[in-house]
Amino acid sequence: MEQKIIVRVANAGDVTYAQTITDEMESSAKARGTGIAKRTPEYVAKKMEEGKAVIAVEPDGTWVGFCYIEVWGHETFVANSGLIVAPAHRKSGVAKLIKQTIFQLSRERYPTAKIFGLTTGLAVMKINSDLGYEPVTYSELTDDEEFWAGCKSCVNYEILQSKERKNCMCTAMLYDPADHYTTQETSSAFKINSKLYERFMKFKQNNLLNWFRKKEKKTSKKNSIEKK
Repeated sequence: MEQKIIVRVANAGDVTYAQTITDEMESSAKARGTGIAKRTPEYVAKKMEEGKAVIAVEPDGTWVGFCYIEVWGHETFVANSGLIVAPAHRKSGVAKLIKQTIFQLSRERYPTAKIFGLTTGLAVMKINSDLGYEPVTYSELTDDEEFWAGCKSCVNYEILQSKERKNCMCTAMLYDPADHYTTQETSSAFKINSKLYERFMKFKQNNLLNWFRKKEKKTSKKNSIEKK
């Protein structure tokens, strides 16, 4: 990664980047063909003003990357969400530095909270594993209704609901400050199982999509018969 990139805690002076960030979040999700809970520029700007975000910029002010903190369940859970990097800086190592910084910020502000994330990408799984996260089931995440309501803007929300919030396209990962493996252990486990994780993610996503399409087709056929 180029050393000139600055990664720091965002502040009120960074709100001018909010529109650029949310536009890139949306276009990136479309390009990947995956879902993402949409966030408005106002929402992102508020995170900056509260000091609950990390931003990466070049010395001339050009935006490079972003991630923010969400707090759930009366501060028992924290999510590091919305990780996004400008296309020109992807695969440069800046995503890892942003995740490291937002993780440290989360630990400082909410030392007893469990930190979790949802991802459809193997690269983010690796970064999380290096920080001490472990893959978990959805049942181990927050039950805060507001968090799950945030998934409504995701294109895969109907799948999540149909599975009673027990499964979806994303892989859940969690860091529990009170009960966790060392970063060396989680990182090593990911390296050993990375090919398995990759196959599992593809299988799960394809399986869920096929299941949902069959369900939609069956529902459509039933509705057609009822109309007759």
